[in-house]
Amino acid sequence: MTSQVSSPAEQSDGAEGAVVGEQRTPPGPNGEPNGESNGEPAGHTGRTGHEGQGGDAKNAGDTAGAKNAGDTAHAGTKEVRRLDRVIIRFAGDSGDGMQLTGDRFTSETASFGNDLSTLPNFPAEIRAPAGTLPGVSSFQLHFADHDILTPGDAPNVLVAMNPAALKANIADVPRGAEIIVNTDEFTKRPMAKVGYETSPLEDGSLDAYNVHPVPLTTLTVEALKEFGLSRKEAERSKNMFALGLLSWMYHRPTEGTEKFLRQKFAKKPQIAEANVAAFRAGWNFGETTEDFAVSYEVAPATRAFPTGTYRNISGNLALSYGLIAAGQQADLPIYLGSYPITPASDILHELSKHKNFGVRTFQAEDEIAGIGAALGAAFGGALAVTTTSGPGVALKSETIGLAVSLELPLLIVDIQRGGPSTGLPTKTEQADLLQAMYGRNGEAPVPIVAPRTPADCFDAALDAARIALTYRTPVFLLSDGYLANGSEPWRIPDVADLPDLKVQFAAGPNHELADGTEVFWPYKRDPQTLARPWAVPGTPGLEHRIGGIEKQDGTGNISYDPANHEFMVRTRQAKIDGIRVPDLEVDDPDGARTLVIGWGSTYGPITAAVRRLRIAGISIAQAHLRHLNPFPRNLGEVLKRYDKVVVPEMNLGQLATLLRAKYLVDASSYNQVNGMPFKAEQLANHLKEAIND
Repeated sequence: MTSQVSSPAEQSDGAEGAVVGEQRTPPGPNGEPNGESNGEPAGHTGRTGHEGQGGDAKNAGDTAGAKNAGDTAHAGTKEVRRLDRVIIRFAGDSGDGMQLTGDRFTSETASFGNDLSTLPNFPAEIRAPAGTLPGVSSFQLHFADHDILTPGDAPNVLVAMNPAALKANIADVPRGAEIIVNTDEFTKRPMAKVGYETSPLEDGSLDAYNVHPVPLTTLTVEALKEFGLSRKEAERSKNMFALGLLSWMYHRPTEGTEKFLRQKFAKKPQIAEANVAAFRAGWNFGETTEDFAVSYEVAPATRAFPTGTYRNISGNLALSYGLIAAGQQADLPIYLGSYPITPASDILHELSKHKNFGVRTFQAEDEIAGIGAALGAAFGGALAVTTTSGPGVALKSETIGLAVSLELPLLIVDIQRGGPSTGLPTKTEQADLLQAMYGRNGEAPVPIVAPRTPADCFDAALDAARIALTYRTPVFLLSDGYLANGSEPWRIPDVADLPDLKVQFAAGPNHELADGTEVFWPYKRDPQTLARPWAVPGTPGLEHRIGGIEKQDGTGNISYDPANHEFMVRTRQAKIDGIRVPDLEVDDPDGARTLVIGWGSTYGPITAAVRRLRIAGISIAQAHLRHLNPFPRNLGEVLKRYDKVVVPEMNLGQLATLLRAKYLVDASSYNQVNGMPFKAEQLANHLKEAIND
C-alpha cells in the first residue's frame, strides 16, 4: 500500500501531480517550465520566519520576528529570501473563491514537502451579501520546514480581495506584514458598505504594513481578452491570478494546479484554459513587476516526518477513510444513515463514492430516520454509522438510548459546531461533551472517543469501531469543525499495521436449560467484555426479541422486575467502565508542578503553547485525552501528581467539570467560545500566569 520515501516532498497529493523544487520561470503551454529550473539558491546561513509571525516554534532558534540579512540569494534581478515558516491568509467575498484558492495553495505546498496546517473560515450563508463584513470568507495556511501544530496565530501575508476582507482581517495582521490588496474594489460604494469614509490605501492607516496595491480584477480581465469571455466571466478568475502571484512569491509548484483546473472544467475547456491563463498571468506578474522585489523559500520539512508515503488530508476525509478501513478490517459492510448538516456533510459525500468497498449510504429525510436506519443496519450485521452535528445529536438521542438497550454496535459521529440551536454552523466548538456523556433519558452510558488532529481522525475512527464491535455498544466519535475542515500531511499506513476488527456472529444455541434443552439467549454475555452475542436476523434458531422495553438478563424477554432492572443498568455501566483503553501518557521532561490537560482539537494550540514556555525555560507538563468515557485508568493518579491542573476548552468548562466531579481535583478552567480555535500565544500567556499564580 505504501512506497518508502524520505519525505512527503517526493509525493503528490492524489492524482494532481507535483513539481518538487522550485520553478523560477513561467510554465510552458503544457505545464513544463520554459527554460531551466534553478537549484536551491546559495548563501543560506540560517533560517527565519516572517516578522511578527507568531507561529508555533519548534526550538529556541525558531522564534518569530528574527531576520537575517545574510540569509538571502538573488535569482536574476529578484532577491530570494529563505524562511523557516510562513502564514498566509486569503480573504475575500464568499463568491471570490477563497476556499478553492487556499485549497490549491495547500495542495501544492503539501506536494512540495512542507509541514502544514490550515484554517478555513467562511460564512454560514450559501451566498452572504456581497461586499459586507458578514460575507467575508478566508483561508489561512501555515507551512514550514519543520513540524508545526497550528494554522498560526497571525498572518504574515494577507491577500484582501475587497474592502470588507481588509477590514475584517486587519486586526489580526501584525505590523510589518505583507498586505496584497485588490485596488479595483476600493471604490466609494464598496468602502462605504464597511464603514470606510476614506480609502485606507491613501489615508495612512496602513503605513505600518508592507502594502502591495495590485489591480487584480483589471489585470485578470486584460490577461483573458483572447478568450472572448464577458467581463463578469473573466473577473471570476481573479482568484487564480492571486494564486499565481502567491505561487511565484513562495516558489510553489504549478503543474498540479494547472492539471486540477483542466480536470475541474473538463466539460468547459475554454473556462479551463482561461483559469490556467489567469494563474500564469499572476505568476508572470510577480516575476516582472518591480513592486515584488523579493520572493521567499520555505524548504521541505524533510526531518519532520518518518519515512513513508504522505498526502494532504482534512479531518473529515481522514475520518471517512478510517470508517472504510474499519469496515475492511472487520470484514463487514459499512452502512451510513445520515441527514446533511454542516460541518459533517462531507463524510456523507465522501462515503457515497466508495461502494466498491462495501459502503452503502442513505441520505435520510431527517436526523431521526438517519439513525433509525443505521441502527436497523446494525441489527442486520453491518458496521453502522450515523453522522451529524450537535443539533442532530439532540434529535437522535432517543434512538441512541435504544441502541444502548439493544447493545448493538453503532458509531455516532458528531462534528461539533457552535451552539445552542442552529448557533454558528461554520464555526468550531467543543460544547457537546456533556451532551454525549449524559444526553439521554435514564442511565444510558456511551463510550466517547475524540481525535486530536485532522490526520488523527483516521485512527480515532478505527478506535471507535474497535470499541463498538468488541463491546456491542454505540460509540460517540467527537470531532469538530476545526478538525473537519482543517488539513495536514498524513502518513498513509500499511494495511498490515491496521488492527484486526473481525467479529464472530452467533451461529447457534449458547445456553443449556435445566432439562438439557439447548437454546439461544441473546443477552448471555462474554465474561471478559460483558458483550452480548450478535445474531444476524434470519439465522435459524436465533430468533429473539428486540425493542426499547427493559430486557430480562440472559433471555432478553420483557421484564418489569425491579431487581432485574437494577442488575441490567449496573451491567451496562460495568461494560462501559471495563472498556480497555491505553493509559494516559504524560509529557513531563522536567518534573513540572503544573499539568495542562486537554481533549480533541485543543491538542495543537496546547502543544504549541507548551513548546513556547519550555523554550523560555518554564517547566510545564502536558497530557491529552482521546478517551473521555471511560477515562484512562491511570488518570486519577496522574492528576494527583501535580499541584495545579489547567484545562483549556472551547466551551465553558465541561471536561473540567467531569474531572472535578470524578477525581476531586481543583482543575482550573480556561475557556473560549468565540467559534475559533485557541491561539498559541494566548494559551502560553495564560499558562504562564497560572504557573506563577
